[in-house]
Amino acid sequence: MLYLVGLGLGDAKDITVKGLEIVKRADYVFLEAYTSILCVGQEVLEEFYGRKIQLADRETVEQNSDLILEHANNKDVAFLVVGDPFGATTHTDLVLRAHQLNIPYQVIHNASIMNAVGCCGLQLYNFGETVSIVLWTDTWKPDSFYDKIAANKKQGLHTLCLLDIKVKEQSMENLMRGKKVYEPPRYMSVNEAVKQLLEIPKTRDLKGEEPVYTGASVAVGLARVGSTNQRIVCGTMEELLSHDLGPPLHSLVIPGHLHFLEKDMLRMFALNPSVLDER
Repeated sequence: MLYLVGLGLGDAKDITVKGLEIVKRADYVFLEAYTSILCVGQEVLEEFYGRKIQLADRETVEQNSDLILEHANNKDVAFLVVGDPFGATTHTDLVLRAHQLNIPYQVIHNASIMNAVGCCGLQLYNFGETVSIVLWTDTWKPDSFYDKIAANKKQGLHTLCLLDIKVKEQSMENLMRGKKVYEPPRYMSVNEAVKQLLEIPKTRDLKGEEPVYTGASVAVGLARVGSTNQRIVCGTMEELLSHDLGPPLHSLVIPGHLHFLEKDMLRMFALNPSVLDER
């Protein structure tokens, strides 16, 4: 059996009782270690679960998943995922591969940023399509997510922006040379995301339309959601450019139309509550 076990967002204790029972009895335990991170390390998880854990990086899961599935064909495999197992399309692919090989699977769900983002006070059913914002390079600056933010805005819907995580990535030079040398882990901050977002209207052909956001637009920065040192800050995008939310992981929300209850909640986290009076 292949078990996909959601770990939640905070620490080792966020696993469900059902999930913990599976981890304790599984023959193999893998930890997916690149679509998200917990606020605690592998050693803490191993101590709490009482099990040794094998890290499964991007290469293992996307290119060498045969190893995981080979084990699951004859033994019980617990594949641990930060958040919820279906928070990333990679895990959907793993389930499809298991199905094709007639390997039974079971999913143990948990909290993910997709629903925990409601902690900022914005109502979940008022969110539109979620977007991912990647770290730009000197030669690669994708901005297709702008259109999705614009579409959400036109419908009065909020946009959850998932910020880039780069773990075990190779530089272009090492990739071209076939060297297995990896760059240090890098996690996009709210500051970096806002900086990139504000650059897009300056370089894009908006075809005469007003930009869907400016430096004066309200946004919400979130950090380490689900942990004891969670941070939520509401302010203008200009204010968020320089506001430090601390260590990763960060997320960003660009609100659409605000209900008065949503405004009341956002004031709890606002750097300057008066900016919400005119929204």
